[in-house]
Amino acid sequence: MLTLAKALTAAAVLLYGTASAPPVREQQEWVINALNLEQAWATTKGAGVTVGVIDSGVDPDVKELKGRVTLAGDMTTAENRPGTIGEHGTAMASLIAASGAGQGMIGAAPEAKVLSLPIELEEEAGPNMIPPAEEVAPSRVSPLARAIRYAADHGAQVINMSIGSYGANRSEREAVSYALRRGVVLVAAVGNDGLTEYAKQNQTSYWTFPAGYPGVIGVSAVDKTGKGATFSSDNLSVLVAAPGVGLPIAERSGGYSVADGTSGASALVAGVAALIKSEYPSLRPEQVAQALSASTHARPLPGYDDKIGFGVVDAAAALAAAEKLQPQQRGKAVPDNAHFGAGPNAPQPSRPGPDPWHMWIFGGGALLALVAFGWSVAVLNQRR
Repeated sequence: MLTLAKALTAAAVLLYGTASAPPVREQQEWVINALNLEQAWATTKGAGVTVGVIDSGVDPDVKELKGRVTLAGDMTTAENRPGTIGEHGTAMASLIAASGAGQGMIGAAPEAKVLSLPIELEEEAGPNMIPPAEEVAPSRVSPLARAIRYAADHGAQVINMSIGSYGANRSEREAVSYALRRGVVLVAAVGNDGLTEYAKQNQTSYWTFPAGYPGVIGVSAVDKTGKGATFSSDNLSVLVAAPGVGLPIAERSGGYSVADGTSGASALVAGVAALIKSEYPSLRPEQVAQALSASTHARPLPGYDDKIGFGVVDAAAALAAAEKLQPQQRGKAVPDNAHFGAGPNAPQPSRPGPDPWHMWIFGGGALLALVAFGWSVAVLNQRR
């Protein structure tokens, strides 16, 4: 996992090696099967969705990404200078959205677009990076916070963050909330600290951020057998897992390598989230997270554990789960010439005004009263 601070050691960086024959697509076969991508691609391949990649800059000239990468300025400062293209960001973008052009590498969402948001590494942890247990004080806007807000304001429906640091930052937390309110799905690697002394002594890994922020989908790594990778961090920030061992990735040079890390697992899940948003764009971030976590395979026996969360993501099952979360249609429009019920239309109401029949009754009654009164007067006069 690419880091924002030196606090994350080399154990948290993707391990690169030269990929040899067989061809890259054959090397990807186990990853595609583990995520059940081929079945999901029968429904959608992520068209219409932009995935923000907060990382080193993505190389737009990689053949599998050509024509689908927008490179934003460097997010490390507010100066809007050009971002630096790097291996890590390019690799993550290939896992998310590589098109498979020329029988090359194919990503989880091969028709999605990429918005690259470059961030440069800091040499040391800054004063704003504080332990998560402490109260978060006001701080300057961090590069990550700036990148999240930029992505949310420039059309990203999903953001992948294969980066992390050990401290929480208020500006980042506020940026996460901002993006979630705008309907953006946030995905992040949980870190590669499973073999650290702290993890061994405490039976849990120290939390890293942004995976630790509420609302962010934290992703851990599994191997080819579906078991949690030994290096993968284990804590309650883990929601789901994805392949993260021996992942084929694209290089800037145009070749391919293999890599280990939760970075790649996060990128794959971001690609699956893009498939969901492509097919069901109205789903809220929390519903996408629910669809991903409720449809996993290789689930742990208790239902959840802090190594692989709710299990390994299944793209096709997640799409089916997302369909059930679609808002129910509350009513059906009725045509203007139709009415409810099978009988004839009700008669038109009578016009307001006097009723002749009632007028005759009233007039006749008044006349009889006058006749009776006159007869009574005549009788009285005769008696006198």
